[in-house]
Amino acid sequence: MVELRKRNNPPSDAVPPPPKKVASAVASVAKNGEKPHTKSPTSNATSRKKLEVGDIIELEGFGGEIETNDGKKTTLKSLVDESKDGVVIFSYPKASTPGCTTQACLFRDEYTPLTATGYSIFGISNDSPKSNTTFKTKHNMPFTLLCDSAASLIGAIGLKKAPKGTTRGVFVVSKAGKIEALEPGGPGATVEVVRNLVKGKGITQDTDTESAVQRQSAQAENDTGQSAAMEIKGTDNDSSDKAKAEVAAEVADSAEKLDEGKRI
Repeated sequence: MVELRKRNNPPSDAVPPPPKKVASAVASVAKNGEKPHTKSPTSNATSRKKLEVGDIIELEGFGGEIETNDGKKTTLKSLVDESKDGVVIFSYPKASTPGCTTQACLFRDEYTPLTATGYSIFGISNDSPKSNTTFKTKHNMPFTLLCDSAASLIGAIGLKKAPKGTTRGVFVVSKAGKIEALEPGGPGATVEVVRNLVKGKGITQDTDTESAVQRQSAQAENDTGQSAAMEIKGTDNDSSDKAKAEVAAEVADSAEKLDEGKRI
């Protein structure tokens, strides 16, 4: 009779042998006295610090290349260099939609006071140049609209909405690259951010303007007083001349009567 022996199964926690290539690599590292390196799944991920107000950014290369609504290639650095006191960029999800139209028109209506300190204003979205040109022309916008189809600049300033959208907000950067404002918000809120910045920068300017107006007003009052005095003086002179003429006429009349009396 043949005796059948039961084959023992390997322990359930047994580790299968590593593949030959991995095993040889591990053996080679171990031979040299080094610890094997395990690659982290996130080791290639680049962590970007979230921008905050007060940060100073390197303008060169920041946000890549974008396009104006009239088809001109440009960069954030070029826009800042061409400005007098920095750049305001308001972002909007899609051209010609109600909320975006409201936002753009608010910036349009307050364009003069918002640029009083030297800011250059731009709108930005991932719309095409054709769509943004139609949007700009229809609503008579005095500023350029930026087209960022790749969302390179939109993403760099933290206003990109996954997967391809744009968050409504506003970004303000000075000539020196200092971030003066960066926040999402509704149409009115984005304008209010810039309005407050301009108001803060315009305190001295407003005071000087008020003083100038006061000086001009005082000068005008002084001029008015002098003119009134001259008019009164002129009136007095006229009255005096008239009185003298009347006296002379009376004297002449009396003399004429005396002559007539003598002849009689």
